[in-house]
Amino acid sequence: MQVTETLNSGLKREIKVTVPASDMEAKLMERLSDAKSKVRINGFRPGKVPVQHLRKMYGKSFMAEVVNEILNNSTREILSDRGEKAAMQPEIKMTEDEKEAEKILAGNADFEFELAYEVIPAIEIKDYTGIKVTRQVYDVPEDEIEDQVKRVAESARSYEPKDGKAAEGDRLTIDFVGKLDGEPFEGGAGTDQFLVLGSKQFIPGFEEQLVGVKAGEEKTITVTFPDDYSAAHLAGKEAAFDVTVKEVAKPGELELNDETAKNLGLESIERLREIVKGQIESQFGALTRQKVKRELLDQLDEGYKFEAPSKLVEAEFNNIWNQVTADLEAAGRTFADEDTTEEEARDEYRRLAERRVRLGLVLAEIGEKAGVQVSDDEMQRALFEMVRRAPAGQQQQLFDFYRNNPAALTNLRAPLFEEKVVDHLLTQISVTDKKVSKEELLAEDEDGTAEKKPAKKTAAKKAEKAEKKAESADEAEAPKKKATPKKKAATKEAE
Repeated sequence: MQVTETLNSGLKREIKVTVPASDMEAKLMERLSDAKSKVRINGFRPGKVPVQHLRKMYGKSFMAEVVNEILNNSTREILSDRGEKAAMQPEIKMTEDEKEAEKILAGNADFEFELAYEVIPAIEIKDYTGIKVTRQVYDVPEDEIEDQVKRVAESARSYEPKDGKAAEGDRLTIDFVGKLDGEPFEGGAGTDQFLVLGSKQFIPGFEEQLVGVKAGEEKTITVTFPDDYSAAHLAGKEAAFDVTVKEVAKPGELELNDETAKNLGLESIERLREIVKGQIESQFGALTRQKVKRELLDQLDEGYKFEAPSKLVEAEFNNIWNQVTADLEAAGRTFADEDTTEEEARDEYRRLAERRVRLGLVLAEIGEKAGVQVSDDEMQRALFEMVRRAPAGQQQQLFDFYRNNPAALTNLRAPLFEEKVVDHLLTQISVTDKKVSKEELLAEDEDGTAEKKPAKKTAAKKAEKAEKKAESADEAEAPKKKATPKKKAATKEAE
């Protein structure tokens, strides 16, 4: 096999490979000899079939196997011999001339093909022990936990039917039909819906117009959907809702006791407090982790400025861009609405993609040198967690897809590996805990360093969202809201 480099420019490589016809012939004869003792052909005793007869019958198919074997093995061998790592699977170019292909399969011509790929640049890891980051920590006060416990317990509060007008705090049972320009719209109706007046569960203006209604009363109310409403075709539009009040009920006393907890499926009120506390601390802990990770990545980014493989950047850019355009389309908005242009947005997201690819390569190199590994158990837990979050009916299909698709499993391993490398780095650098208020923890970084924010608000918001999306698979699990007057979908507060 003759290997000739035809291009070496930056990270791009092109290699021409020639396998002499004699070598191809030798590999073919090995296969034919092996097949001689295995095939059964009428008119010949086992093991006595002439090789030339086998060649006439199976020569082309066996030679095609030889070609595939060479393509599969030579790529790895060439990269290994050259001491290079390909950023992505090398592109293979072969002759498209049918007559030339027939000659190769017949063993009458050399087999020539070309490999085109980009190499992962050599990265010299710098001393990172001098990096200093601040970890913002919010200590959740007991009264905040107790307030959340009360909100969860509200779902178990008892109500008793009452005569008279509905007041704030009362629970209505209603049917409603929403209309645009006098015509009902899809998803705008509800039957036997509970609505606690003052809960702000529905969009602004809806609940307020039902204060004072009585059981059995019918009322038409007019509201305007918010400009940022999740259903783009309703955002900013005025709608009329025909509402039938089926029951008005007054609330019973809210009691925080074991009985209330049992109504929620828990054994005691203390168990409810434990769950609520854990959920709140987990939410703020995730935000703390996200911020300290970004601060770390910002400092790493400052220390590594090298050319990133264009194919990896393009793939990352496409992922981000597809998400951005899908979000805009779902919201019924344009780049002009976001105070930018498509060209400016593309430039910004491409810079974001380059940054993410560079940092990914740096973290991979750090992790490799530090011996960071993702265990099979960790992969299994990650797979089960992903399957658990999938919609009912799709879980087994998703599980089978990952179990039977090594490339998909590799993609699942990558974020786990990155998080473990970040964990390793946080044990090696200086991390100072700083207690902050909830508002400080929730506030965006004013200097914009966490995401290298551009001037235009679209790029700032969307780049932030794209980065967060990559860091947290939970964002993709957000339920889609129906086109009803409900302000937000009900969520499961405690499990």
